[in-house]
Amino acid sequence: MAAAEQKKSYQVIKQFKGVNTKANRTSIGEEEFSWLENAQPIGAGNLKITPSRGAVVDSGNAAVTFANTVVYLTSANINNSDYVIAFEDNGRAEFFNLTSSTQGNVAITGTFSNSGVQTSQWKDERLLIADPSKGYFTWNGNNVVFVGAVGPIGAVNAGTGYTSAPTIVISAPNDANGVQAQAEVTVSGGAINSITITEAGTGYNSAPTITVSGGAGSGANLVGGLITFATGTVSCLITNPGSGYTNAANTVVTISGGGGSGATGTAIVAGNQVNTIIMTNPGSGYTNSANLTVSITGGAGANATATGVINSANNSGISSFSGRVWVSYGRTVAYSAASSYNDFTSVSAGTITLTDATLHGNIQQIISANNFLYIFGDNSINVFSDVRVDSTGNSLFTNTNVSASVGSKRPQGIFPYFRSVLFINDYGIYALVGSTTSKLSDPLDGVFPYIDFTYPVTSGQVLLNNILCAAFNFRQSYNGSARYVQAVFFEKKWFFTSQGDSLQYVASAPFQGVINLYGVDSKALYKLYGGGSANVSSTVQTALLPMSDPIRDKQALKIGIEATLTYSGSLSVTVDSEVGSNPAYTLSSLASWTNYLSNTIPWTNNSSATIGWTNGGYNLYKTDAEQWGKYLGQTVTATIPGIVIHGFQFEHELRARF
Repeated sequence: MAAAEQKKSYQVIKQFKGVNTKANRTSIGEEEFSWLENAQPIGAGNLKITPSRGAVVDSGNAAVTFANTVVYLTSANINNSDYVIAFEDNGRAEFFNLTSSTQGNVAITGTFSNSGVQTSQWKDERLLIADPSKGYFTWNGNNVVFVGAVGPIGAVNAGTGYTSAPTIVISAPNDANGVQAQAEVTVSGGAINSITITEAGTGYNSAPTITVSGGAGSGANLVGGLITFATGTVSCLITNPGSGYTNAANTVVTISGGGGSGATGTAIVAGNQVNTIIMTNPGSGYTNSANLTVSITGGAGANATATGVINSANNSGISSFSGRVWVSYGRTVAYSAASSYNDFTSVSAGTITLTDATLHGNIQQIISANNFLYIFGDNSINVFSDVRVDSTGNSLFTNTNVSASVGSKRPQGIFPYFRSVLFINDYGIYALVGSTTSKLSDPLDGVFPYIDFTYPVTSGQVLLNNILCAAFNFRQSYNGSARYVQAVFFEKKWFFTSQGDSLQYVASAPFQGVINLYGVDSKALYKLYGGGSANVSSTVQTALLPMSDPIRDKQALKIGIEATLTYSGSLSVTVDSEVGSNPAYTLSSLASWTNYLSNTIPWTNNSSATIGWTNGGYNLYKTDAEQWGKYLGQTVTATIPGIVIHGFQFEHELRARF
């Protein structure tokens, strides 16, 4: 008697979600994937292979390559031109103008530090650059200018006999590309009463000369200080104003020690007391506050004392927010005057130092988005908002702690995305929406232990298949050798792309209404996902499926992949189970011609080259298969572009339980 035929069972997977590395491959949902590389799960039956990167070329069709190793990549729009800007390890910076397809120099060697530079943008006028130690710069598309701004200004001698406000002329900046500072004064009782900076200027690296003329009076002597944000500089804080100071011109301030040089200050006397010291030269190279001394002598007074304060905190962030520029260093954020990018002295300018216990160390980054300024610490986030100016001209704003336990020390891994701010730290990726942080990266928990955070982590937005995605670029060894990959997020789904094993730095750059992602690999500039028809390696690994009966063995008989192949080529597929994978099967889109004897008929062109016939369009690529186990799945790899996978099919027979 013939044995009864074993009943065949079938499974079709067409609902596609993202990667899940948190759970075991046998436990993730049948619509999830244990690995997706260069494959975007757009929707049901629509898994698209993403393009490879494409070399960026200039107007002469030459590949854009920077002169030195890039240590920071950013973008800006200046005068309606879109730029990608690369800062290099020798302190040089270069640009590529996306609008005109031209490459050029931003700054010469040695201008900037070899790491830690941060940027923002002021209107569409200029790029704001915070160097960690060298200070504050701007670039307007033509010239880099050191923002050595003038301020504050004090009167060594207020003069006598003034019946009207004299004219104040501040000497031109040292940098010919800088902006000349301007000030106005008022008089009372024949003397200068108040000084107002109307233009703080830029390009000053030494104290300006201030000339007072007119007003029918005489004797006024004004001195100005400098605001640079450079480290190793000195400021002076009056600790005792003393008394009896009647000769301001002969009041001498001496600054010594501290390991640096060049710092000089001028005492400003009011009411027979020394009330401030104007730093006519903040000096450089000061590192040792323990032996830095400030002495005040002469002036016919006594007992005035001051202490020297060394600016030793590196600049960690810069942002344009609420009509002013904000610069973070240490635990402090300085903000410019209203509607100014360079005036840090006027009454509406100021500083705030965070004393909250939630900020365990220094500020790591500041980001402006969604009408908030976010202040990131290692493990905390504060928000500045509601910036306003009161009736006396002082700036007011709220400072709220929104996270006392989650923050980030990866400054280039923080960026706005829709109505949220996304950020990566060493244990996850989070979204900050309003005052609430939520973890987005649960499906990536299996990858995070394999990320090498000694290498740069960068990020940005990118429009991919008409979907705005968030991408995090990091070096990891989760699925193979150590290399850079991009974890890409959209619509609560994750997948990975590989756009270059050494692609250390990426940055978003909007151009002609499309947000693109650019990256640098071995000094060469690439547009990610811009490779068009170039070959791209892709991997799609499904869940291991229990086929509705996890305790019963299954014998694989056939597998199929529903797919559209735009280009001729093949898919390589293995049938996987919890016990291993079979040798790969090749599923080709090439059709062959045979005669009645089943012999293959070759086709050649007039150059004797073989012509391949493509069985394109929507097809079911299928093969007999051998594999067994309680769970079955597929791993599909390819090197051709333009693939869309629509579904995975299995034919199997049920075998013994347990």
